Amino acid sequence: MNEIESIVSDLASFLWGLPLLFVLIGGGLFLLIYSRLIQFKYFFHAIDILRGKYDNKNDIGQISHLSALSTALSATVGMGNIAGVAVAISIGGPGSIFWMWISGIIGMSTKFFTSTLSIMYRGKDSNGEIQGGPMYFITEGLGSKWKPLAVMFSLSGLVGVLPLFNVNQLTQAINDILLVPSGFTISFSSNLSIGFVLIIITSLVILGGLKRISLVATRLVPFMVTIYMFCVIIILIINIEVLPTYLKMIFTDAFVAENYNGEQVYGGVLGALIILGIRRGAFSNEAGIGTAPMAHGAARTNSPIKEGLVAMLGPAIDTLIVCTLTALAILVTGVWQNQGVSGVSLTALAFEHSMPIIGKYLLLFCILIFSVSS
Repeated sequence: MNEIESIVSDLASFLWGLPLLFVLIGGGLFLLIYSRLIQFKYFFHAIDILRGKYDNKNDIGQISHLSALSTALSATVGMGNIAGVAVAISIGGPGSIFWMWISGIIGMSTKFFTSTLSIMYRGKDSNGEIQGGPMYFITEGLGSKWKPLAVMFSLSGLVGVLPLFNVNQLTQAINDILLVPSGFTISFSSNLSIGFVLIIITSLVILGGLKRISLVATRLVPFMVTIYMFCVIIILIINIEVLPTYLKMIFTDAFVAENYNGEQVYGGVLGALIILGIRRGAFSNEAGIGTAPMAHGAARTNSPIKEGLVAMLGPAIDTLIVCTLTALAILVTGVWQNQGVSGVSLTALAFEHSMPIIGKYLLLFCILIFSVSS
């Protein structure tokens, strides 16, 4: 088992290194230039589409533009925004956030094209419902001879979207914030109990199909993002005197990597910092990974471009807003300099630092909604 774990770990580290940089970011950069910066030109038009300004009741599909975006965001706005950002800062320092932003901006163009394709080449599932996603636009757009690639994507997706990261980080937060301070002994049985509760909650939603998932996501996502933004804004107001310093440091440290603590790769510490930021950005907004087009492919619209424009708002909300809020909360409180603390525990420390007693419980509430929605 140790040998298998070592092989999988080495393979994952390799794939999420330079290959990711060239394929995911290189491809996204090509699409960004090819589209002539479409996400900047039509950003506000995309918001109007999201608001339903151009809706047509006769369009085919299962869910609205807002529901499609909320369903996609429910998977992307999660523990990657809270724990993932904390990991990036603990390893790479403030400069890693700049490269997360770059990943998010490039990811907007990737989301636009993949979600546009998911409407252009929709298919029907075994129940006759119209669906979209990479497995459909591979077979419908490229032809049946490419079906093995669609099957490969589907099988990879079954494994790739297992919410191990969300479950582990949520369990860690419940243990650190709730159980340990209350005198509970953490054991296999206590972790198993948390797991069973999560299975019951998520099963009630997932077994209802895409419509119930989108209904729950549409109500949860705006609520959870608003609550989280409110909490972080309070932290920023409390520490307003150091905010300009850290905003400047995000840009300056991005090109000198003075606070990088990880292993060096090609390009030395700066190259390692760039890859770290891009990896964490891609992990957070999942642009190019293929799960978001499944939600957008079920949107009620006959215009592929409209849904593509709505989809490109995802990385902007996820990486440019939510990830930035987490980063600033960790930086302005100074907890990012604590050695040996990472992940959700580091974010909890930031909340507790500025809002003693209630801070960590507010974060636990946000983490609960973020994790369950993912």
